[in-house]
Amino acid sequence: MGKSWPLFLSLLALARLGHCQHPASPKAAAGDCGSKAYQDSLVARYLDRGAHRISYLSPRWGQYCDSLIAACPNIAYAYQQKAMPLIKCGEYAQAMPLIDKAVALDANRYLAYRGFLKCIFTKDYAGAVTDFQRVAKLKPNGREMDHTYSFFEGACELELGHYKRAETAFARDMALQRGTDGQGQTHFNTLWYAGVVAARQKQYAQAQTYLQQCLKAYPQHPEANYHLALIYQAQGQTALARQHLDAAQRALIGGYRLNEDNIFYANYPEQITEYEVTQAMKEAGN
Repeated sequence: MGKSWPLFLSLLALARLGHCQHPASPKAAAGDCGSKAYQDSLVARYLDRGAHRISYLSPRWGQYCDSLIAACPNIAYAYQQKAMPLIKCGEYAQAMPLIDKAVALDANRYLAYRGFLKCIFTKDYAGAVTDFQRVAKLKPNGREMDHTYSFFEGACELELGHYKRAETAFARDMALQRGTDGQGQTHFNTLWYAGVVAARQKQYAQAQTYLQQCLKAYPQHPEANYHLALIYQAQGQTALARQHLDAAQRALIGGYRLNEDNIFYANYPEQITEYEVTQAMKEAGN
């Protein structure tokens, strides 16, 4: 026993020395947050197996996001996911600082998304144009929500009254959709917006062409029927104006809309309601 006691003390001293030389320091923990594998494990824990298994309207959704941010504050996705319910509920003042943080951490992934939110939700059209022009330099042929960056840029310039800039943006959007072989199809909402831009510049023949192409792809498009009616009305073609106003009204009553996912949460630029159609019908003498 006497001989083993000094050996025990020596082993204990070595164990303590080893413990002191390898502390679980905050710097070491922060270093883990730079690991993609570690970040993915946290996302799986707090979002995939947590928030994503409940409604985004539950207070627990935000709590899961907060736990993820506390564990690793440099995961851009955590801020975007925390902002998402706020955006859908119209709490933009609370949501946008979170989106700004996501952009600061990962502009390549979230800059276009922020531009989309500014265009469709917060109506910060000038800010959206800036974001889309910035991200176009990072990803020249990128897309957001199934549209080119130029599509959203054109919609914003239209709302700002910059019709020539809008015209240029939609021409670029159409060229990107057609592709290098020129065989790609142009989205009907691009054609609708291009028609509105032409009409605002009193280029009625061009506007009619765009809107008729839109209606060929989507005959029940309420906005295309409505704006085509306004063009006919401006040219004194009352019968055709009434025909397309009737078509717009039937489409809206029948539940037809722009076929964009986020119209459930916010109106797109130039989106109409039955009120606008009814007023136009009164002016047309219906």
